[in-house]
Amino acid sequence: MCSACEDFTRTVVMLGRLALYAHTVDADTDFIAAVGPSLAASLPEPPPGVLPTDYDPGTAPAYPGEAS
Repeated sequence: MCSACEDFTRTVVMLGRLALYAHTVDADTDFIAAVGPSLAASLPEPPPGVLPTDYDPGTAPAYPGEAS
């Protein structure tokens, strides 16, 4: 696995584990508030092939209940 792929995968796994931790009893909300944005900001560009080549995050469909 390439180093960029490893970094991306490791960061996504840590974000997932933090999300699971956030839903546990007695989760430290200050820790989650401090670490979550830091992890998200450190997320590297996805490796080639993870997203379609024509992907544009600004053209996502509206969430249910949102105006189109």
